Amino acid sequence: MTNYKKNFTIILAAGKSTRMGACKTSIPWYNNQTLLQYQVTEFLKADFIPIVVLSPKNAASQPNLPSEIQIIINPNPEFGKTSSILTGLTQIPQDFTALAISAVDQPRPREVYQKLHYFHLLNKALITAPTYSDRIGHPLLFSPEMLPYLNSISEATQGLRQIVKEFHSKIQKVEFDHPIVLADLNTPEHYQTWFKSTLLRFSAKAQQRT
Repeated sequence: MTNYKKNFTIILAAGKSTRMGACKTSIPWYNNQTLLQYQVTEFLKADFIPIVVLSPKNAASQPNLPSEIQIIINPNPEFGKTSSILTGLTQIPQDFTALAISAVDQPRPREVYQKLHYFHLLNKALITAPTYSDRIGHPLLFSPEMLPYLNSISEATQGLRQIVKEFHSKIQKVEFDHPIVLADLNTPEHYQTWFKSTLLRFSAKAQQRT
């Protein structure tokens, strides 16, 4: 990849969306965007290059996405989320500055990514994580030193959970005042709850600007 930016994000979007009952990449989100469109747009606005990992089944059904992103196909998504992370990692240059890993069902506004990135660089952290009420959320940001550990993850060792457990004492935690950093849209009920919460949040911000 030839781009002056050194911040990347792997957006995991190859799952079957079994609990949701519909492909999560295409469900509506804020400002007339699909969930995937919103994710990649917010990351781009925060100066992260999104690398979207899709499956062979949902790759052909995506709406228009920004040209700055890169789409890569996980040929074997049935091997779990770890297989999508490893697929995305094949596109990450060795000299990156920060790497975020996020799932398509974890939408965040750009301010979350910007704040995480600021503290990640300020503290020269190995891993940076958002928190709300002392609970760790997503996305996680990783330094280049963590690349060998990321490349060695497996479903057998619980993927990223094992890295979080092993490096827990070294994680730079960044506290947020809104639970959006914990949002995980696994079911229609979760989707409706967070969709309403997100609309209320952005409506309030718009009123403050007027």
